[in-house]
Parts: sequence; structure tokens; C-alpha cells
Amino acid sequence: MPLFEVETESHIIITWAQDEGNATAVAEDSFPEENIVRLTKRPRDSWVISKGILGVNASGNDLCGQARDCLSRASGDKVHAIRLYMMATGNDLEQSRKAIESNMLLGW
Repeated sequence: MPLFEVETESHIIITWAQDEGNATAVAEDSFPEENIVRLTKRPRDSWVISKGILGVNASGNDLCGQARDCLSRASGDKVHAIRLYMMATGNDLEQSRKAIESNMLLGW
């Protein structure tokens, strides 16, 4: 089954689907209030996210665990989770946003 990347106004969804119509249906079911801005069939059947590209570098800390903890404490509120992450790690806004959003993509 092909892997699709579906970008809405606020989310990027990575999903396996039979075709573009089924991939669109997944996005519409998940985020019915958002418009799809891009739909791409991935050339391979896997998806890799480079932590270095996202600005999440392994420095001995469990950054993903920290980001998931902040998301949990913020009850999924992305903006609040970013603030909590900034306070917990001392990272700037851009690094914190990348860490929180990448963990949201991983299905927190």
C-alpha cells in the first residue's frame, strides 16, 4: 500500500492508503475543519524524520520524552506545550516549536 503525505492548513499527516481519494478521506476524517493544501504520494513505503534537520540534537537528554511530557501537561495545546518546553530546556522558540511539532507528528 502506498504511503501518502497529506498537508492541511495546520497538520501534516503521513498515512498508508490505497489511493489519493482514501488519503484525502483520512485527512478529512481527522481534521474536517481544515483544507488540504498538498497531497503527495511518497516514493517509498517508509518515512524518515531527521532530528538534526528539525533542530532536535541528541545531547544526552531525552528531548522527545521532554516534548511529550510538555504536550501531556498542556493537554495537547501546542502553544502552551511550546512555552513549557522552552522553560524546561532553555531552547529558543524555533527549536522548541520544532521539537513539539515533530512529536505531534509522531502521534502523541
